[in-house]
Amino acid sequence: MNLTIHQLQVFLKVVQTRSVTKASEELFMTQPAVSIQLKKLQDQFDIPLTEVIGRQLYVTEFGEEIAVTARRVVEEMSNISYKTQAYEGIMTGKLTISCASTGKYVIPYFLTDFLKKNTGIDLVLDVTNKSKVIESLKQNETDFALVSVIPEKLNIEEELLIDNKLYLVGNHAQREESQPLIYREEGSATRAAMEQYFYNREGNQRKRMELTSNEAVKQAVIAGLGYSIMPLIGIKSELLDGQMHIYEEEGLPLKTQWRLIWLKGKKLSPVSKAFLELLRTEKQKILQDHFEWYLNY
Repeated sequence: MNLTIHQLQVFLKVVQTRSVTKASEELFMTQPAVSIQLKKLQDQFDIPLTEVIGRQLYVTEFGEEIAVTARRVVEEMSNISYKTQAYEGIMTGKLTISCASTGKYVIPYFLTDFLKKNTGIDLVLDVTNKSKVIESLKQNETDFALVSVIPEKLNIEEELLIDNKLYLVGNHAQREESQPLIYREEGSATRAAMEQYFYNREGNQRKRMELTSNEAVKQAVIAGLGYSIMPLIGIKSELLDGQMHIYEEEGLPLKTQWRLIWLKGKKLSPVSKAFLELLRTEKQKILQDHFEWYLNY
């Protein structure tokens, strides 16, 4: 048997996504390349690891068992690398952060100096919607979560980072009442804030459009498909270019706060503790260096 770590990593991603296409996207590989690695691994077993029924890929019971072992092997290989660097006096380990989609405009600036100072640390940043962020935190699959709304019925600790300001925007200087509203998908914190705002002022409105990412909403607004409530943090360039305009409306901007949260009582790793320490000591400098335009808007 001649397994490779790369084959196991590809297989684990296929198991996670249940799709060769999605696995290839997340691994930044072509679909044929993923299929080749999957086949090379399968050729070493007489029992199928996966099967395709219709157009859906399923992982067999045997495949699930192999995946359990594969995870241990991949983790142990990572540990060998970390231990080698630790003996060389380098802080090592993995930092995992699950981030609500708009938070991608915030969290990188709080990570840059930390990762530059600690080159032995691997970062896993999962950018997804609020519901998945909270679920990964509940399941203890991530060290930290970046959210703008505190989850209910979950004991957490937190570190506040920056205000999240939400404005009503469109692609014309004046709001056209005939244009439809553009909403984010269910589970989005921005969607919840937008629904509450319009319900309090105008009652129920028919949702004319629903898009599944902040970038998709931005492009739809620029194209003139409608107007929406969006976080200011993600539309600086579009405002400066005149592609988008903010409408001054009563009750706006809506304000929440971006905060890094973690489970109360969680035993933080040395890497996580070091990251929190940097946040607390360098936060004001980071805000001044990278967010002055935003804070003063």
